[in-house]
Amino acid sequence: MLLAVEKAAPVDAVEAVTRTIGDHLNADWVSFLVADMSGRALVRLVHIPVDQVSRGRRQDQDVAEVLAFDGGPQEQALRSQQVLVEQVGDRFVVRAPVTQRGEAIGLLELALSAAPSEAAVERVSRAAHTLAFVVIANRRHTDLFEWGQRTTPFTLAAEIQRRLLPEAFTCEADSFTLSAWLEPAASIGGDTFDYSLAREVLHLSITDAVGHGVDSALTATLCVSGLRNARRRGATLVEQAQAANQAVAGNRPAGSLFATGLLGRLHLATGLLAVVNAGHPAPLLVRDGTVRPVTLAVNRPFGLLADKPYRADELQLLPGDRLVLLTDGMLERGAAALDLPARLQDLTRLHPREVVRVLGDVVLEVAGPALPDDACLLVLDWYGGHGGTRSTTAGADPSRASTSDPSVTASDRSPREPQ
Repeated sequence: MLLAVEKAAPVDAVEAVTRTIGDHLNADWVSFLVADMSGRALVRLVHIPVDQVSRGRRQDQDVAEVLAFDGGPQEQALRSQQVLVEQVGDRFVVRAPVTQRGEAIGLLELALSAAPSEAAVERVSRAAHTLAFVVIANRRHTDLFEWGQRTTPFTLAAEIQRRLLPEAFTCEADSFTLSAWLEPAASIGGDTFDYSLAREVLHLSITDAVGHGVDSALTATLCVSGLRNARRRGATLVEQAQAANQAVAGNRPAGSLFATGLLGRLHLATGLLAVVNAGHPAPLLVRDGTVRPVTLAVNRPFGLLADKPYRADELQLLPGDRLVLLTDGMLERGAAALDLPARLQDLTRLHPREVVRVLGDVVLEVAGPALPDDACLLVLDWYGGHGGTRSTTAGADPSRASTSDPSVTASDRSPREPQ
C-alpha cells in the first residue's frame, strides 16, 4: 500500500490506498471523506472526468460533496472512534475513522457484498490508520485536501489567521488529551491557539489580537511568531511572554494594535502548570464535577510597556482535571447568554474534541450566525501517568472517545449545517 502511495502523485495518494484495500477485500466501492473545517460535516472527495455530471463543488476533475452531520452512522463512527458496520440493502457498509493521535482527519467507507469477518474489519481499521499518515504526508504538497475542507471562501484575514494555527487541533498523549477550536467572526478578530509537545513538557497558548480584519491578523502574526521563535530557542515561559511583547511592540506601525494571551508550560510527569496571563480572561478548571475560574496574576497585554517584566503563576493539576482556556468572544455580547460553567458540567463525558465543537455550536446559536468577535477555546484533560501508558487502537484511545449512544448525541449536541 505504501509503495503504491509513493508511486502516485500527491493528489492521487488517497486513491492509491482506497484502491489497494478495495482490491484486497473485493469491495464494491471505497471512498474517503475528509473532515470539513467547520467540524460539522464530512466532505467526500471524488475524482470525476470533466464531462460527467456530479453533485458538489468542482475544481478541475475533483468534486467535493458536503455531508452535514445528522447524528447518523458517519458521525457516530467519528465520535466513538470505532469501526461501524451497517447493512444497507444487500450490501454491508464499513465505516472506519481515519485518525492520528486523536485528530479525526476523516472517514474511510467501503461496501462489501457479504458481512465482513472480524479479521476483515481489523484490516479496514489498519488501512484507515495508514490513510491518516498518507493524508498528513501528502497534504504538504497539494491544496486538494484543504480545498475540499473549505465549504466557504476565506478572506485574506482568515487565510493569515489559518496559517497561525497548529496543523492538528487535537493531540492525545499518555498523560493528557488536548483539543482546541476557533469560531471565526464575520470580520476576523485575531484569535489564535497553539501547542507544542516536548519530551517532558507541553507548551500551550491562546491569544487574542484586538481589532478586526487584516490589521488584527497581522498583530496576531507578530504575537504568535514571537512566542514560537522564543519557544524554539529554548526560552523560559516568562521569556516567551517578553519575546511576544517585544515582537508586537517593536514591529507594529505607530498607534497599532496589541494582543492579550494566556501561556502555559505543563510538566508532564507532575502536572504542575506554569502560567502567564497577559491581560486575558481567566481559564476555567473543571474538577470533581465543579467549574471555577482560576485566579491568576494579570500581566499587561503584549505590545504595551515594553520594559516592564512579566511574572508567572503556578497551578497544580490533578488526575481527572479539565482545564479550559478561552477568548473573550466566548464571554461577551451575545455569547454572554451562554452559561459556560453549566455547559461544561454537562459535557464531562465527552472527548475534548467534541467539547470544543459543542461549545462552538452553542456560541453560534446564542450569538450567531455571524459572530461579532472570534470565539476560541482550548480544552486540556489531565490524566497523569506520563510515559508509556497510552492504549490506542488505530490512532485513538477508545477509552477517551465520546459515546456513540444516539441518546447522548441528541442531548449533548444538536446537528448544524456547516458554516
